[in-house]
Amino acid sequence: MSFKIGVNTWVWTSPLDDEALRALAPKIAGWGFDTIELPVENLGDWAPGAAKALLDDLGLTATVVLVMPPGRELVRAAPGTVASTQDYLRSCVDVAFQVGSQVIAGPAYTSVGRTWRARDEEREFDIRELRDNLLLVLEHARQAGVTVAVEPLNRYETSLLNTIGQTLEALAGLPSCGVALDFYHQNIEETDIPAAIRAANGRIAHVQVCGNDRGTPGRDHLDWRALLDALGDARYDGPLCIESFTSHNASIATAASIWRPLAASQDDLAADGLAFLKSL
Repeated sequence: MSFKIGVNTWVWTSPLDDEALRALAPKIAGWGFDTIELPVENLGDWAPGAAKALLDDLGLTATVVLVMPPGRELVRAAPGTVASTQDYLRSCVDVAFQVGSQVIAGPAYTSVGRTWRARDEEREFDIRELRDNLLLVLEHARQAGVTVAVEPLNRYETSLLNTIGQTLEALAGLPSCGVALDFYHQNIEETDIPAAIRAANGRIAHVQVCGNDRGTPGRDHLDWRALLDALGDARYDGPLCIESFTSHNASIATAASIWRPLAASQDDLAADGLAFLKSL
């Protein structure tokens, strides 16, 4: 099957603002992307109404990704912290609705980089807490017609949800909720990525792609044909969004452990990744 292809503005900048979006969106459309992925690092960094008008003029659709820095927590946190995180996630749903995104995607459970050891019974309690604290967000998402796509991360970035299977089990039966895949993390955690994708049949709500080193799709060791075939078998019909980061921004380079350039330029990473994905 044929997928629409998008790119995250993190390839070039962080945090996104209105000026950066006005500069990036025409280039992204000109290269032939279908979708632009908009991170909500802080509410108010960019204006959803202006973004929607700009993207409509350029023929681009939008997806929205949530961001979980320290202090945004739904598990093992003080009630006030949980409440403020729920407020943030509900606001991300509102932003998605305004820009026409059908999803908000990301690790909607704990801050990235937070890990702990847990016995089986402790983990069961953590998952119950996650489900309970996510439900208020999911009800808001249901009313807005938005799906919360929960992303498993690799073992160095979380200890709660590392694999697709763990995520499916944790989210089973929750309304307006699906799983977000990021091939960077699946490359680390899954022993058979296509099989793990197929096991998520009908539950995949968003997909992010990049090379195994966070670089250009296709300039890596992943079996891309097998991955895309598995997505088709799993009935995923959303976009493939290239997510990578720039080493030129100190804060995002440190957060994403980008210590070297991953392509000749960030423009090359996006354009070459687009050309490769289209070739498939």
